[in-house]
Amino acid sequence: MSKDLKYLSGFGNEFATEDARCPGALPDGQNNPQKCEYGLYAEQLSGSAFTAPRNSNMRSWLYRIRPSAVHTPFEKTDRGNMTDDWNKAHPNPNQMRWLPFDIPNKKNKKQDFVQGLSTVCGAGDPMSRHGAAIYIYTCNSPMGDRCVYSSDGDFLIVPQQGSLLVTTEFGKMLVEPNEICVIQLGMRFNVSVMGESRGYVLEVFDSHFILPDLGPIGANGLANPRDFLSPVAWYEDREVKGYEVINKYQGHLFKAVQDHSPFDVVAWHGNYTPYKYNLKNFMVINAVAFDHADPSIFTVLTCQSTRPGVAIADFVIFPPRWGVTDNTFRPPYYHRNCMSEFMGLILGKYEAKESGFMPGGCTLHSMMTPHGPDAECFEKASKEPLAPVRVADGTQAFMFESSLSFRVTDWANKTKVDENYYTCWQPLKKHFTQPTSSAVQAQEGPSKKKLKK
Repeated sequence: MSKDLKYLSGFGNEFATEDARCPGALPDGQNNPQKCEYGLYAEQLSGSAFTAPRNSNMRSWLYRIRPSAVHTPFEKTDRGNMTDDWNKAHPNPNQMRWLPFDIPNKKNKKQDFVQGLSTVCGAGDPMSRHGAAIYIYTCNSPMGDRCVYSSDGDFLIVPQQGSLLVTTEFGKMLVEPNEICVIQLGMRFNVSVMGESRGYVLEVFDSHFILPDLGPIGANGLANPRDFLSPVAWYEDREVKGYEVINKYQGHLFKAVQDHSPFDVVAWHGNYTPYKYNLKNFMVINAVAFDHADPSIFTVLTCQSTRPGVAIADFVIFPPRWGVTDNTFRPPYYHRNCMSEFMGLILGKYEAKESGFMPGGCTLHSMMTPHGPDAECFEKASKEPLAPVRVADGTQAFMFESSLSFRVTDWANKTKVDENYYTCWQPLKKHFTQPTSSAVQAQEGPSKKKLKK
């Protein structure tokens, strides 16, 4: 996989790019000329309603060798462990933890990115364009002559093991562990891997991911727009017998066939693109005096609901940083949340649970389900000297946080579940001591003693 790929910098920018092999492929001054250069077809890909406000209007114009409509009718195909029928699973309010998911041995079973998608949990309905779903992917083989796109929502892909070469209609991206990529609604893509690969996917049905507002933080901080990268135009003019186009539509998979590669876009311009981001570029904001700040300060991307400040889903990371607060229990505090919290681990050991929570595994703390540091972490952090210390070096944990109440699928309830997860809190001791009467009187002072008389 080449690391020499070129990118366009910026989040939500208006880009214009053409493959260097076809100079002048982009039309001047208009989008849809009577005849495009090189005999290309003009095709618009809309990511928002035509009449959406200008600051949220998303679309790109693609200049391609053949229109994307050139394929056979879609037919339903096997969706494996993918589902959006949450009613078939039973509710489970318990704290849940999964051990790392197995990647099949290539000698026994070849499995590409689409075949390796398994739904862990979710809520809502892509038909009504409201909700989200979380998947694990495990694969060992490239997709070959087939591509996939979602008609349901945006895919946020988080590789944990193995690099992904993602070919899209807009160009190519190399996405490595500790990077993420977002393939937005309707964009066709192909995933190639060199070896065993595993990771996480968050799909949102409502809208698109945006950068969170910074409020009093100011103009700079968290994920800066300049660090998001979109691919430059790249095309292949390749005739292929039986190229498969997989469409995720209303939670099911459909397959169409065409006689050419879909990655035949010679030039494009617009603001609706796939993109990637390196998590090491995140500018961490943290408490520097006392107390533990809420995890919202670590939000990279958010998909907002219609309620102000309430997210369909936030993508939150816990990167390396300094811990310097005084008189403070520094790890995450014990918590019950009106949001659902799904956590994954890309590498290292998570500070609040250094054993049991492993790279390639995950946890789910459902709405109002209590959670927090395990007993070992609590005892250690309650007694350690409060000197400045590096936190999470060599580690990268993340969280998909949602205002939706997630339902765990039957597959996830039966696969790699750590049945002993709850035991990490059982050794927590009672430290409460009843004050003596003399101590109470000393605190009350002379005036309160007189009042009692």
